[in-house]
Amino acid sequence: MRTSTFSLTSLPLFLLFFFFFFTLKAITAKNLIPETCKKCVQHDPNLSYKFCVTSLQAAPNSSSADFRQLGIISMNLIRQNMTSTRQHIKHLLKNKKLEKVLRVYLEVCLELYSDATPDIKQALRSYKAKQYRDANVRVTAVCDAPVTCEDGFHEREGLVSPLTKRNNDAFQLSAIALSIIHMLGSLGFKLI
Repeated sequence: MRTSTFSLTSLPLFLLFFFFFFTLKAITAKNLIPETCKKCVQHDPNLSYKFCVTSLQAAPNSSSADFRQLGIISMNLIRQNMTSTRQHIKHLLKNKKLEKVLRVYLEVCLELYSDATPDIKQALRSYKAKQYRDANVRVTAVCDAPVTCEDGFHEREGLVSPLTKRNNDAFQLSAIALSIIHMLGSLGFKLI
């Protein structure tokens, strides 16, 4: 008896899709956020489970969101963080008594966050269009902004970053979005 090539090559893909589909289907609205965050932490060990759950649960409409909508929520949280951090930096720069060195690093951070803002907006558009590869690239670029900003303060001995928490939050939010994008990509959704 001859087995068709289609069934042999398609069976593993079908089983993988079937497994992920029913795994996600089994996650009810009540535990969607904790289960999603567990999977996100498995994907990125630098991500805090508690931060993930707290951030997503605090977002409006998250309690009724499905898995894909959590990706949109996570990117909106990044956008809000970027906007808030830019405003905070601008406020800090208004201080006329600010050390010159600190001012230079804050100006660099302001530029980094300003440059990242269009990327997160484009990432959100790409995500909504199910162009996950582009969304991944854009969120990765956004993730670089807080890391580069924070690293700059550590270049100068004795200089303390006034943005550590905000930078960490931006990094964590980006890690959540990247994990969700990765999971959607592994489910076989449109990657181009």
